[in-house]
Amino acid sequence: MADLLDSVKSKYGAVAESSLSSDHSGVKALAEAFGYSAEELTSIPATANMGLSCGNPTATAHLRPGEVVVDLGSGGGLDVFLASKMVGPEGRAIGIDMTPAMIERARTNAKTGGYINVEFHLATIDKLPIADRSVDCIISNCVLNLAPDKPAVFREMFRVLKPGGRLAISDIALKGELPEAIASSLAAYVGCIAGALRLETYREELSKAGFEFLEIVDSGADLNAYTKVENQAGCCSPAMDTASPFAVIEEGCCSPAASAATLHADLTSLLRTYDVNAAAASVKVYAIKPKIAASGACCGPTCCS
Repeated sequence: MADLLDSVKSKYGAVAESSLSSDHSGVKALAEAFGYSAEELTSIPATANMGLSCGNPTATAHLRPGEVVVDLGSGGGLDVFLASKMVGPEGRAIGIDMTPAMIERARTNAKTGGYINVEFHLATIDKLPIADRSVDCIISNCVLNLAPDKPAVFREMFRVLKPGGRLAISDIALKGELPEAIASSLAAYVGCIAGALRLETYREELSKAGFEFLEIVDSGADLNAYTKVENQAGCCSPAMDTASPFAVIEEGCCSPAASAATLHADLTSLLRTYDVNAAAASVKVYAIKPKIAASGACCGPTCCS
């Protein structure tokens, strides 16, 4: 499992060091296909979007001024920056990511954009560096499927939420059996498809963690939207080594062969071969941490973790 996580970090690290951004038409088109408006995308740094979304969790989070919101798997900061505007200067938007290059990219974006109510932390989402009962809302965008121990992630989300706090998650869930070529593909795993939970399992595990008022809704989005990003990785950073999927052949440039090995290109190849929409769906997940503990007592600081 450690090897799998290392592979995921390597793939996402390479994406973080690429030039993918909303300035690429395909990356922008992908984000719009999964629910972002053109106005939202132009309101934040272009490099916060790298074509890694499967929905728009800020659209269903109902964020309010003064709230604390945490984004699990924050990447370049796309949803953190959108959330920061909604919670305002009295609120906080916190990003969690396990990939150092993503954290660096997000912090650079925050500095460039002049954001003062955001912060980014390097951590895995099953061990959050956040205090108990301190968060109003948790968002996440196509990341939970990357966690090997998903029940542990759900328990952590429950722990850090305040009583009455909520989840607003965009994810991919399974409604049928994936073709073996996709189920065993690293690209499909990194693309949050191969590691996806069945719809009924997703609901069961959230319920076991303590969440109530669960809603998991198929967004109807076409997962083939990921093919829009193909061949748009642009030039690579000269700092990357040849073991990276964005291997540098000449300083500042990618060879066609190296570009074909990128996350997006590998995923595109699979999606053009198999109908992934038959077995998987982009879903909107919403749940609430109860204000009242199972015993009937108040879910306050001494009784509900």
